[in-house]
Amino acid sequence: MTLIKTKHNRRSFLKVSAASTGGLMIGFSWVVSCNPVSEVTEHKPPSEWFDINAFLSIADNGQVTVMSPNPEIGQNVKTSMPMIVAEELDVNWEDVIVKQAALNTDAFTRQVAGGSQSIRKGWNGLRMAGATARKMLVNAAAKQWNVNPDVLKTENGVITRPDGKKLSYAEVASSAAGMEIPDEVELKDPENFKIVGTSRGNVDIESIITGKPLFGIDTKREGMQYAVVLRPPAFGMKLKSFDDTKTKTINGVSQVVEFDNKIAVLANSTWAAMKGQKALEAKWQTDGNLEDSDFHDRTLLALLNKKADTDSHARKDGEVENKFKEADEIVERTYEAPFLPHNCLEPMNFFADVTDEKIDLYGPIQTPAGTRRRIAKEFERDESEISVGMSRMGGGFGRRLYGDFAVEAAKISDKIRKPVQVMFSRENDMTAGIYRPATKYKIKAGLKEGKITSYQLIEAAINNNMYGRLPNNFPAGALADYQVDNHRYESNISTGAWRAPYTNFLAFAEQTFLDEIATLTNTDPLELRIQLLKQAKKGVGPEGNYDPDKFIGVIKLAADKAGWRKNKDGIFQGFSAYYSHNTYVAEVAEVIMEKNRPKVTKMTVAIDCGIVVNPIAAINQAKGGVIDGIGHAMYGDFGFTQGTPHASNFDRYRLIRMPEAPEVDIHFVESFNAPTGLGEPTLPPAGGALANAIYAATGKRLYKQPFIKQDFVLE
Repeated sequence: MTLIKTKHNRRSFLKVSAASTGGLMIGFSWVVSCNPVSEVTEHKPPSEWFDINAFLSIADNGQVTVMSPNPEIGQNVKTSMPMIVAEELDVNWEDVIVKQAALNTDAFTRQVAGGSQSIRKGWNGLRMAGATARKMLVNAAAKQWNVNPDVLKTENGVITRPDGKKLSYAEVASSAAGMEIPDEVELKDPENFKIVGTSRGNVDIESIITGKPLFGIDTKREGMQYAVVLRPPAFGMKLKSFDDTKTKTINGVSQVVEFDNKIAVLANSTWAAMKGQKALEAKWQTDGNLEDSDFHDRTLLALLNKKADTDSHARKDGEVENKFKEADEIVERTYEAPFLPHNCLEPMNFFADVTDEKIDLYGPIQTPAGTRRRIAKEFERDESEISVGMSRMGGGFGRRLYGDFAVEAAKISDKIRKPVQVMFSRENDMTAGIYRPATKYKIKAGLKEGKITSYQLIEAAINNNMYGRLPNNFPAGALADYQVDNHRYESNISTGAWRAPYTNFLAFAEQTFLDEIATLTNTDPLELRIQLLKQAKKGVGPEGNYDPDKFIGVIKLAADKAGWRKNKDGIFQGFSAYYSHNTYVAEVAEVIMEKNRPKVTKMTVAIDCGIVVNPIAAINQAKGGVIDGIGHAMYGDFGFTQGTPHASNFDRYRLIRMPEAPEVDIHFVESFNAPTGLGEPTLPPAGGALANAIYAATGKRLYKQPFIKQDFVLE
């Protein structure tokens, strides 16, 4: 039994702390109303709704509205988070209506889509919301019946007493809404879950396939103007002057506004605004470095060879340099990856309406609270004057963490004092992005008697710093002499998080390096990793951030399901395993040769992410991450000449195509542990598994991404 303490007032209560009994104290908040509207037709229309807490309301017809607090970027939290509430509430999922909540920091915690943490961070709070509501409903029934609430049972939205008499939640919702919040509630044993752990369809699927307005790009408000912005053509340039004469002749264009080194064209349609933007005649001047990819390449290589000092150390265990001197052999390899854009299916867009009384914001944003803080600071307004509504997003992948497009919308609206929808074209999206930084890694290992005795990882990156993030990743903890160093070059090219930040490329470097070490020492690649993990378990080096047993578990599961190294005629396998976003993933890639070129045909994936809330959604997420990882490792390439991006649309930027996507076979470790991340962890190992399979097929090692530019064609 798990008991949750709920000391509170009506608006908010609690900090997270461990209870001496092994129960949990969970931070949580409540609001009075969430204004639900019924969309289900199976019930008679509700005449009244009763707000039980911030997450849910119950109607007098038995329907339940559950609010989904976190941004939905395709990771299915709008379905999975309400499933957790409904599970503890003990209702029929078919009776549940799901609504997207707006930003409300009084009612909800961590309304963020990032780091694959929505379910992990929300797990206890969501369970408590449902369990507390269930307890209040039971208490209301007990009061009505004048019995001890402990004798009452609930199932599928019905409360039953020992003599068989029943009350539906709808019948006691009115009185339950006014009940005192209990001091303590009991959570279900996960073994008794009926909703969590079962596959449930996306709550928005009908609206998505019928084209109903769900996404930010669908936003329409009375009096709204569409804004398309002309930005500098290169990083390191600023606006000198512009002529909008031709723009103003275009039918539908209403205004042209200059702001923040940019020009916004306002119109009554997206098309008119885009035509107006193209008709602008602007002159730009240099205002900083105009950087080339060749310059970045030389700079990062120089940083890799820079002598490490105490300022560059992210982690230093033992005496790596001395161990290198004692080694029988030193293996050193350099790995390189380019910038990458995000290329969400839905380009950036956002709505803003700035008035003297309020600022109304709405659209696809991964960080609504952070965006509100930023805009409050920009406009010197109190946050209470700013509302943020969240639309469904057509992809995020880190790009929608930053909210620059929301700030643009607010600034333009403030200038014209009308509602504004900022719209990016695909060209705007790709050339005015926040990119994955170009990065190089040098990995060096000392071998003694066929074993790794020392290991050094050196990072050189554009605007990037992995301090506090990756130094404790495997193989940290497996070796007594282990060192991680970081160097970076400050560029005016905007960079930031890209799906599975840092690990999206580092995993390829580390996993192909370990594979090469295994070949050099005549060791099976899986056995090499397991040996290191067993050393970590014995505490050979200072502790890492991972559980060696869970790591070994997914390695063995993937090997078993893939039939690792069991003679498969004409099929070549490659292995990779990685821990990121609190989740363990191992992958086996299978490659065949077609016309002397390797083609990936299958990926077998083992995942330990704790309890799987919604299996069908989890499988979709995991497959998407694998295919994304393969596609970008194989094809993704992006760079700059004189600060100008090489590509502005998909005619010059290569993405994986449908015939190139392999079969992906997903296997989850059965677990009742609390859930961990899933949106990102399957991406990092994919590139390494593929590269190792390509080596098995061709005998050629890959050190650079994208692979398509490397020479792995057999003559």
